[in-house]
Amino acid sequence: MAVFVDEFGLDGFEHVADINGELWAVFGVAAQPSYVFINDDGQISRHIGGMEVDDFTDQLQLLIDS
Repeated sequence: MAVFVDEFGLDGFEHVADINGELWAVFGVAAQPSYVFINDDGQISRHIGGMEVDDFTDQLQLLIDS
């Protein structure tokens, strides 16, 4: 996974190897790619499927603004 992250320049945020699927279950993720955003209050927003850069940036801005 580290090689993939380095090769594609994906080192700007945390990546987690969920070998046993425990995190998937906790956050209700059923497929990859998936994104889970958690604000400071612990509120969870989930996106299943790929995201365009603008959509990802919009989600991050929502977290920053909250």
